[in-house]
Amino acid sequence: MPEVVHVGMVAPDIIEVVVQAGRAEYGRQVPYEPQLDDKVDRKTHQRWVHRDGKFIGALVGKEEKLIYTPDRVVGDKLDLAWADAPTSYGIRCPDDPNYAGDGTAPTAVRRKSKPSDFARVGPWQMEAPIEHHIFLRLPKPLVVGREYLICFRGGHLLATGFTWEPAKLRSEAVHVSHLGFRPDDPAKVAFLSCWMGGGGAVTYQEGLRFDVLDANDKSVFQGKVALSRAAADPEDAYKRNYTGAPVYEMDFSPLRTPGTYRVAVDGVGCSYPFTIADDAWRKAFAVSARGFYHQRSGIPLGPPNTAFKRPRAFHPHDGLKVFHSTCGLMDSGNGLNRKDNNFGNLNKGRTDQLVANAWGGYMDAGDWDRRIQHLVVSRLLLELAELFPGYFAALPLNIPESGNGLPDIVNEALFNLDCYRRMQTPEGGIRGGIESEEHPRHGEGSWQESLTVMAYAPCIWSSYVYAGVAARAALALETAKKTPGVFSRNGPAGASQKRLLESFSPQVYRESALRAMAWAEKELKAAGDKQSPPEVRDARNLAAIELFRLTGDPAWHDIFLATTAFKDPKAELFVWQKHEQRDAAWVYARTDRPGVDAQVKANCRAAILREADERLASQAKSGFRWMKHFWRPFGWGAPATPEAESVVRAHILTGEAKYLRALVLAAQFGGGANPLNLCYTTGLGPRWPQHPLHIDSRVTHQPPPPGLTVFGPQEVERAKGDWGQKNVARFCHPPVAQWPTAEAYWDVFWYPSVCEFTVQQPMAANAYLWGYLAARK
Repeated sequence: MPEVVHVGMVAPDIIEVVVQAGRAEYGRQVPYEPQLDDKVDRKTHQRWVHRDGKFIGALVGKEEKLIYTPDRVVGDKLDLAWADAPTSYGIRCPDDPNYAGDGTAPTAVRRKSKPSDFARVGPWQMEAPIEHHIFLRLPKPLVVGREYLICFRGGHLLATGFTWEPAKLRSEAVHVSHLGFRPDDPAKVAFLSCWMGGGGAVTYQEGLRFDVLDANDKSVFQGKVALSRAAADPEDAYKRNYTGAPVYEMDFSPLRTPGTYRVAVDGVGCSYPFTIADDAWRKAFAVSARGFYHQRSGIPLGPPNTAFKRPRAFHPHDGLKVFHSTCGLMDSGNGLNRKDNNFGNLNKGRTDQLVANAWGGYMDAGDWDRRIQHLVVSRLLLELAELFPGYFAALPLNIPESGNGLPDIVNEALFNLDCYRRMQTPEGGIRGGIESEEHPRHGEGSWQESLTVMAYAPCIWSSYVYAGVAARAALALETAKKTPGVFSRNGPAGASQKRLLESFSPQVYRESALRAMAWAEKELKAAGDKQSPPEVRDARNLAAIELFRLTGDPAWHDIFLATTAFKDPKAELFVWQKHEQRDAAWVYARTDRPGVDAQVKANCRAAILREADERLASQAKSGFRWMKHFWRPFGWGAPATPEAESVVRAHILTGEAKYLRALVLAAQFGGGANPLNLCYTTGLGPRWPQHPLHIDSRVTHQPPPPGLTVFGPQEVERAKGDWGQKNVARFCHPPVAQWPTAEAYWDVFWYPSVCEFTVQQPMAANAYLWGYLAARK
């Protein structure tokens, strides 16, 4: 029988009943005992097995001694014709004359239904358990304090009772961040909105009272609901509204007393609990940063560092062979070559030459490649460590290196960077990463990879990217050694401390960066008039200013000035398909070396502030106060993760309160203040993604590890034709085209553009913002 998992109100006369129908049972790896009539389909890199015309699973491992069995859905479906009929329900209350007797039927029933997971029952066939939200419109409002019983006629569901107390009964219409707030956060808000599927939007009365209640149910703040954005108002340059319902804001920013609270709205109900605490952002950042540890390749995962268990993956000591490919990352579809697919040129360039020391780094996402783009993580973690050395020196992340004397976020940054440093060629070139010949084979864990694994050839783009981050690492280590307490805070003392300091040599990263840059410069010169993509120029520009900041060598400053966009005082940080020089502008704006061009520096600063102000203007047009480029489409991480780097930097440069307020507001949507009441980072708050596309957790039947920030909702209109959305559409009511984008997150695993993630985006951007909010003064 389907299960009632929640009952609440969304308006004084509308009850919401949430029903879960079925659940997915995942396949398992079991010994494969082949039979004569087995047919193994090897048309692609997958190895699908059929027996007597029936799909029985996918072969696992190089020796094919295991098979991963199909998933299945178990449990009863909900009878939808019954569920949509008002006569199927009776609301009873002996103490309320309007609902006495045998039970009063609602005047109307509306519903929205969506898949709550996917079960892969065939090679490309999905079935799904369904989450139904049923809205019962009542003939009369309920009486506060009375106990009601919802009877489901016909025995389709078990009768469910509740007491109507708006201060205690949680409502799915009341949205607040699960992350909580610091007492001195300049913005503390909650939101009110509800879209009822076939029933459309709920409109609330402006000026409705809300209360912030403490753990003892005492009202400590009262306010009035105010319209944030009407349902018809556009929210970006595409003139689209993404919520499908009016959004109302409840501002309680003056509340500063630490404690646990919930927001209650008259006649509607209350939110999930949240905290106001000095360490609210610190806790969120720590979970987010530990997500990178959970993405590490080349080490085992498990206690005492994490409850998530995974064998060591992709390490040469376990017999893994990594072959050299003549394809550089920039010539691949995974790099800058938009004419190539993900693996075409990589596979064409495969050789029999083995690459030594090819291990480590971060697995990209739910699958396992490591690419130079991941160094965004190291860059941003090192930036946080540079901005707030004392704060992050005192923040342990429970990683294997904890206690070695370095701040853990620096340890994390170096673990990632060292993957590429280990593979640096004698000539200085940097490989773009390590990649398998195809996407993972179904049913295999990362430690069971049976595909051919290759390392990209060195290329100028990957070498420039690496040179910039390695230079930043060298400077961070030099600074740390000169800063009292940064090394010693978490490390040993005396002679052991001295040996430790010597082992973290800034010179190693300095020399590696210079060699990578020299190699790239030589290769660039040898290419002559060959046109490079703008990304190469931008990476060169950033590497040059990082090396100038590190060394003071004017030759690097000359390259920066020759390739910067900011000789033009009107230049923007980013112009689509022309340049992206945000990080370079930021580095130059804070560089005080002799010889710095004062006008270019001023232009960089002005460009940062312009973009930050544009972000604030865009935010003001969004109902839930998310933050994204006005022209950036909704999806692939926006706005579940705010585009907030320039606003962080504007706050650092100016100290203006408007930027800090905007940053706190921007973090609300991804933190849980959204129509789904879902924090988009695993392991945080009462509700977070249960089925991110993380293959190792699915194969091992474990919950996903904490700290994975998924891409989040994707604009339904733009996703037409997408394989994932086509599967989702089979199980949605109303039709998927009618769903507001802000509700179009489907927690189903097999939908990469929604359920997957990458370490560089959105995980790195999220950690950077939360880290800044945690550490700022």
